[in-house]
Amino acid sequence: MNRADLHLHTTASDGLLTPAEVVRLAHEAGLAGMAITDHDTMAGVEEALREGARVGIEVLAGVEISTSWEGRDIHVLGYGPDWRQPLWQERLAQLREGRERRNERILARLGELGLVVTMEEVRAAAGKAAADESVGRPHIAAVLLAKGVVATMREAFDRYLAEGAAAYVAVPKVTPQEAVAWIREAGGVSVLAHPGLYGDDRVIELLAGEGLTGLEVAHSDHTAEQEARYASLAAQLDLIATAGSDFHGVRQGQVFHGEIGSRTVDMSVLTLLRQAGRRE
Repeated sequence: MNRADLHLHTTASDGLLTPAEVVRLAHEAGLAGMAITDHDTMAGVEEALREGARVGIEVLAGVEISTSWEGRDIHVLGYGPDWRQPLWQERLAQLREGRERRNERILARLGELGLVVTMEEVRAAAGKAAADESVGRPHIAAVLLAKGVVATMREAFDRYLAEGAAAYVAVPKVTPQEAVAWIREAGGVSVLAHPGLYGDDRVIELLAGEGLTGLEVAHSDHTAEQEARYASLAAQLDLIATAGSDFHGVRQGQVFHGEIGSRTVDMSVLTLLRQAGRRE
């Protein structure tokens, strides 16, 4: 199968499998290519590249940057940035520091609700040792689940961690325009992730004018109608149409968001992204 899944998460952020394990699963699924796109970190990239070379699957180095626009959480995928570039690493560290401050405030709010969760418990649940790995709300949810406070991960978000819930705290974020610029300056190309989740397509045209390279047309949380609309819009705006499962792993028998390989593009798209990065 000459297909690639361009949106996958690992234990470097909030996925449940190591980079090597994700690569092996993608290979077992018959994929020819894939991209590692952890939140605000590229800590899993080198391991994924090594495993990809070993099993014979092409791995594209990537990242998913959390941004904010008009009060909405907007995610921008970056493909091919040089993860060793000092300025790029400094910028990613800045984003992770914002997450750390947010996590501490969430734990404080949970404490006010009579729910004691420590950062040590969260980091243990996340299995994080390296400073360049990302810790987020799913790891807090996992602690709440382990303590019996909630029965499911979804309940943890609905009651405490989702926007508008009892312990929600917004993370300090850059704008999507800044994310596009940062990715370009690090030698990569930018793609707007899962536009169907934002409820406002104006951001697509805005970023198309700021140097956006592609649009994630197919995503596990998109409807068939949305995918058709975004395919048309990508063509109109001369954006590369991409696809990804947004696989995070399996919790309590439930796959978040989709199985590896459930949303794919032809390998020619991966080649187009690499070529676009070389032109930047």
